[in-house]
Amino acid sequence: FFFTACRENTTPQTSSPAPQPEAAAESHEHEEAEEMEGFAIALAPTKGGQATGTLMVMNMGDGVHFSGLVAGLEPGPHAIHVHEKADCSAPDAASAGGHFNPSNANHGAPDATAHHAGDLGNIVAGKDGRAEINVHAGSLSMKPGGNSVLGRAFIIHAAADDFKTQPTGNAGA
Repeated sequence: FFFTACRENTTPQTSSPAPQPEAAAESHEHEEAEEMEGFAIALAPTKGGQATGTLMVMNMGDGVHFSGLVAGLEPGPHAIHVHEKADCSAPDAASAGGHFNPSNANHGAPDATAHHAGDLGNIVAGKDGRAEINVHAGSLSMKPGGNSVLGRAFIIHAAADDFKTQPTGNAGA
């Protein structure tokens, strides 16, 4: 993992820096909310990283839409995933667990028939280290329940997702 973003209840939170991921974010489930319209979370670098940004998470149509801008990445492609736990406390963000996978599917591209709910694909950072996030995940929800993005972490990895290596897509730190 190279970058982390974390969110606690309805107040945006920034995680402690963690080593290796580019970035990550975590979101804790709010017990009283039936469904949220959206929220913003700060993306913070992991230990030794420089990536920063803001991620907007919104209810949209049949799923959840992620949008934002990240700076401080190495130029090139970077995998983005929703991880199991809203815990970015470990220096390497390993405390966020594996990819969010409520259906026990194989890892794959977000448009593949079988893939983790948290498999969101890749973003590409330009020579200036900036990348735009604009991803829709129909397999996720903002309603409390089995496919909820609430209580999860958002991770930007150091490398691209190859969409075939199990269970991580060979996305690196």
